[in-house]
Amino acid sequence: MIRHSLDVLRQRYVIEKRPLEASVEEVLRADSRSGARAILALIDKRRFENRSEGQRLRKMLRFETSLWESGLHAIAGVDEAGMSPLAGPVSAAAVILKPGTRIVGIDDSKKLDAAAREELAKEIKAKAACWNVAFVEIEEIDSINIYWAGLRAMQRAVQGLRATPQHLLIDAKRLKKIAIPQQAIVKGDAKSASIAAASILAKVERDEVMRMLDVRHPGYGFADHKGYPVQPHYEALARLGACAAHRRSFGPVRQALGLPPLPPWPSASERSAG
Repeated sequence: MIRHSLDVLRQRYVIEKRPLEASVEEVLRADSRSGARAILALIDKRRFENRSEGQRLRKMLRFETSLWESGLHAIAGVDEAGMSPLAGPVSAAAVILKPGTRIVGIDDSKKLDAAAREELAKEIKAKAACWNVAFVEIEEIDSINIYWAGLRAMQRAVQGLRATPQHLLIDAKRLKKIAIPQQAIVKGDAKSASIAAASILAKVERDEVMRMLDVRHPGYGFADHKGYPVQPHYEALARLGACAAHRRSFGPVRQALGLPPLPPWPSASERSAG
């Protein structure tokens, strides 16, 4: 019967991706037809990809796993989005994953397309122990500069969590104003599942804000480029001038407004001394 049901088997085990029973696999491997061999090839490919993804996820969870095994369960990954755009707020997210959480496909948000980020964001929110996204608005960015605005957004994201983290994993930065043990991981959004989750939520939530700003300020293309300094954005600035959504502390925006360059911002040591 199986020999005459290749279409059914393809639907069940290739398209629907059901687990292949050992008895069915044995019959398929004994079947010399090209259709049977094609089904097995696709199943073998999926098994290989699943193993590879499993290995990648274990690697992405190595920081979290070490901390979970030490008895710490509330590990928050923290990351920001929107540091380089000429317009819109900067966002940051903090995500606490439950110990042992696996989210297939999770990665640095910059490596994912918009559709993948949207789907992963839903899964992250559903599976996380808790999460929070925070913003620093344009006026704040212009008053303290984008570097400090990014740190402030991350601080707000952590402080807004409904559970207090026991440890922070942060993408390449430290939050000195937060008295929680923390680890700065260079390129952490590609090395830690928790930081990757935060990068995805920060990006998805900020993109939604930029779509709203596109409706409020038409003509700049905010829904497409999200405020980043790309050629169509420069052209819109030259054509329309700057709008209320633009960061007036950024050089290209100041140029569009006919304003002089800003003097250098105070360094961290100067800020501390002040």
